[in-house]
Amino acid sequence: MESDKYLKLIQEELNKLPDYVNDYYLGTNHAVTTTYQYLTEIRRFFDWLRASGISSAPTNIAVSTDELSHLRRNDIMLYIDHLRHSTNAQGHLNSPTSINRSINALRSLFKYLTVTADVNDGEPYFYRNVMLKIDSLNDTKTLNYRAHTLASHMYRGQMKFDFINFIENQYPKMCDKRALPAYKVNKERDIAIITLILATGVRVSEAANVSLKDLNMKQQLLDVVRKGGQKDSVPIAPWALPYLKNYLTIRAQRYHALKKDTAFFLTLYHGETRRMTANAIEKMVKKYSTAFGHPLTPHKLRHTLASEMYSVTKDQVLVAQQLGQKGTSATDLYTHVDQKKQRQALDEISEHPDDK
Repeated sequence: MESDKYLKLIQEELNKLPDYVNDYYLGTNHAVTTTYQYLTEIRRFFDWLRASGISSAPTNIAVSTDELSHLRRNDIMLYIDHLRHSTNAQGHLNSPTSINRSINALRSLFKYLTVTADVNDGEPYFYRNVMLKIDSLNDTKTLNYRAHTLASHMYRGQMKFDFINFIENQYPKMCDKRALPAYKVNKERDIAIITLILATGVRVSEAANVSLKDLNMKQQLLDVVRKGGQKDSVPIAPWALPYLKNYLTIRAQRYHALKKDTAFFLTLYHGETRRMTANAIEKMVKKYSTAFGHPLTPHKLRHTLASEMYSVTKDQVLVAQQLGQKGTSATDLYTHVDQKKQRQALDEISEHPDDK
């Protein structure tokens, strides 16, 4: 499973970091992807502390909690300035979003070290939390600009059906002939994955981790494990069911599935039946959407469902519930939304235009 890959990467990061970061890892409850991102950010921060001379430690493992306890606000601001003028793997300057992820990772670590940890006769490692003095960066783009940019990367309304039709009928005519055999094997599966995300708003990792037992066609529900390990039941928009059933009819034979192969979305790798990974789903969506002329990611498919549902309901709490988010604000945590309303909204947005 995809989580196994991240657990291996997490362990590789922990091996380069002090014992108290291992304690932090054991003492927090983030999703594995978030944990991995945070650990890479903590490692990057320790690299900078040593390179800038703020820490005298010869290695990251030797960076002490005493050094962290004496950091000043100006030290953190210098690090943020360093991130502002650094480039990412694509050669672009770090965005406010990327820098805020670094800030959030350090906030999480320092909260653990100064509040949550229980190491010195019930006391934390230290009490002075410099990250309480650090604000997140403001995104300079307006909400209207961000909304417009997001809308241009979604397949709303008829466009999502056009995309599916493109995969079924147009893509095989334009793809490389060498890719045709693989396309013919995987067409039903690939369309089922795309429609499931569009019809539920699940994350790509959640889609990859779906097993046969998690799908209830009769009740039109999908059981998923959300970020942080919470279990959830998600309604499926009815328009997607025929595509899921179509894949189910060919799944066992096409992918040589045995009883032990419980993953819903399968792939053949050197003749071996395996669960399809989130990374493979990302590449598959990019391949089809680029050929379609509107490149996007599985996350934008998730945004599509959220946008369509909000257009129908004007209810942020209901949308947050569908997406498995903890809420749109603190007050939303106390708001209960009946799933009948959720189902009604999905029925309304998911009617195929040809049926109207």
